[in-house]
Amino acid sequence: MTETVKDEHSSDDRIIRETGIDARVALIVEPVLEGMGYRLVRVRLFGQNGLTLQIMAEREDGTMTVEDCEEVSRALSPALDVEDPIEKAYHLEVSSPGIDRPLVRKSDFSTWLGHLVKMETSILVADRKRFRGKIAEADDEGVLIERDQASYGDAPTVRIPFEAISEARLVLTDDLIRDALKKDKKARQEAKRRRGEPAEDETDEDETETDN
Repeated sequence: MTETVKDEHSSDDRIIRETGIDARVALIVEPVLEGMGYRLVRVRLFGQNGLTLQIMAEREDGTMTVEDCEEVSRALSPALDVEDPIEKAYHLEVSSPGIDRPLVRKSDFSTWLGHLVKMETSILVADRKRFRGKIAEADDEGVLIERDQASYGDAPTVRIPFEAISEARLVLTDDLIRDALKKDKKARQEAKRRRGEPAEDETDEDETETDN
């Protein structure tokens, strides 16, 4: 049976959350991230080539620099060492969500309206569990998808309740790359202006890794 861990006092507003050991890790790292001004995107433990614990995070404005990843990694390592949720040795990887990012909050779907998404549901919706199409609408209850390639007999659009979504991710396209870089540049420039620093162009996807 799959174990889901949820803290009633958590401020986590994600609609897609971890289960099992990933959820236990999320409960440990999320308060640390929030205290530093970051928000958790996803926790995932991979078992290929040894164990790798991947923690995706970002600032409230969606940015995540190399320096941010390093700062988060330094803060999370001792917290994870104390709680020790993973019995075996593992490699800690702190990264930004990337351009073809997972969509885990309701606000993510609104932010990326008009872009192509791949989605899986935990229950049948319109006789399917897998969908691919553009995000046409997003409200507090769910998202309307314009099918990328509708099969014969399928409606051109399908409304998917947020509570049914088990996984969602943006599909890499030229339009997505352009808009993602534009949003990232604007967010970083605004952050620099708030700090009184000169704005500069930074568009790299960031990641840092440490061994545990």
